Amino acid sequence: MWQDANTSYGASSSQGQYYPRANPTAAQGVPLQFYAPSPVGSSFYPGSRSSLEGNVGAQGSISQQPLPPGYGGNIQPSGGWWTAFGTGGFEGEPPLLEGLSQLGINFSHIRAKSLAVLNPLRAVDERIMDDADLAGPLLFIICFGTFLLFSGKPQFGYIYGVGLLGSGSIYTLLNLMSEKGIDAYRVVSVLGYCLLPMVGVGAISVMVTLDGTLGYLLSLLSILWCTYAASGIFVAVLRMSDQRLLVAYPVGLLYGCFALLSVFNVGGNGASK
Repeated sequence: MWQDANTSYGASSSQGQYYPRANPTAAQGVPLQFYAPSPVGSSFYPGSRSSLEGNVGAQGSISQQPLPPGYGGNIQPSGGWWTAFGTGGFEGEPPLLEGLSQLGINFSHIRAKSLAVLNPLRAVDERIMDDADLAGPLLFIICFGTFLLFSGKPQFGYIYGVGLLGSGSIYTLLNLMSEKGIDAYRVVSVLGYCLLPMVGVGAISVMVTLDGTLGYLLSLLSILWCTYAASGIFVAVLRMSDQRLLVAYPVGLLYGCFALLSVFNVGGNGASK
């Protein structure tokens, strides 16, 4: 028995060197090493209600921070419901004209070119088309087609076809006649701006029938006006002062087609009514 007791004690003592016995009372209060909760609260899994309301803790904060200058603004304006229809805008918002100028719509340039067309007798600056745009020409073409529509002449397809074919022809002729050359974008811009007198004839056709002596005189006057303005701008830009009549002839034919569209009503079968 003594030997068995020594054997069992020896085995237990030898095993105790490598596998020490843990104190059961001390081990009850010590958690496992791979799961150790933080003393205050976990930063990844907050257990308190205050963390759900905006107080996250050490890992990050969703509380409101002061915004840098220039990014502030009160989205919800103070006042009654009528403030939604005001023109004040938001704080720090750029004006509307500045936003349109970034899109290539410059009202001051449109006004200057329109005045140059309305007063063709004034000397034309050769750099007037340095900032060529299509905002004004598109506006004038839409107005011209709308006026013809109100007068009972839906000619949008013919306006598009004549304008496209005529612009391509004028572009080809000008590049063959001049040494400097011009791009198609500026050709379309000049022809569109110089259509402004024809837009006036279209507006008159809403109130007065142009299929008569008065309509023929107004159409002839508008053709001469548009042709004189467009040829003056082309000659000034391309420096072709000695070839103005050669430039004016095809341009006059183009505006003559627009005048025919404003006077006569072309039906679907191609016959004028």
